[in-house]
Amino acid sequence: MPKKVLIVEDDSNIAELLHLYLEKEGFETQVAKDGGKGVEFFRSFQPDLVLLDIMLPIMDGWSVLKKIREGDRTPVIMLTAKGETEDKVSGLEQGADDYIVKPFEMKEVLARIHAVLRRAGGEEETGEKKLTFDKLVINLDSYELLVAGQRVDTPPKELELLFHLASSPNRVFTRNQLLDEVWGFDYFGDSRTVDVHIKRLREKLEDVSEQWRLKTVWGVGYKFELGAAS
Repeated sequence: MPKKVLIVEDDSNIAELLHLYLEKEGFETQVAKDGGKGVEFFRSFQPDLVLLDIMLPIMDGWSVLKKIREGDRTPVIMLTAKGETEDKVSGLEQGADDYIVKPFEMKEVLARIHAVLRRAGGEEETGEKKLTFDKLVINLDSYELLVAGQRVDTPPKELELLFHLASSPNRVFTRNQLLDEVWGFDYFGDSRTVDVHIKRLREKLEDVSEQWRLKTVWGVGYKFELGAAS
């Protein structure tokens, strides 16, 4: 039986995108365009998970979340254009299970839905995509990067690139290999795309640990090197 996801989002384009993508992935969905309908549909649709925007007409997302939490622990993922830490903390303290900052990529939404459903006991584990090193956790299940114990906001493609490199420590990948294996064979870009993503990752990971590093192998490509000194 398919899992049911209630989408509470007043932006028609975003709501339709979420609806079409999740239906394609095998979920049953229903869309509410305002907070009042969100509460109403939550009671009638009885979803397994709610995607809940914060800025809504009639009743905002916080009020909808409060109504849901009055007597129910159904997982709720907040959708917000606000990326400030206090908004994220506030959402989690009020009972949200996760948050996604707009604009987002659909595969990040899907990964977070699966991760939240697993934590709630609504899905079977299908093999963890998580790598752990000294002061570094790369989690492709929940699309999270933890650096020295702190979550660092990282675009999905950067995280996928880091995970790919770290999955084969000390192996050198050429730029073209990374384009093929991370971006996919249908990606028509140039190798500078890889360089830009590596540069951004280094800004997040610089001097975190002496046990590993992202290393440039001149004339060849990049590797995630273990046992490296700073």
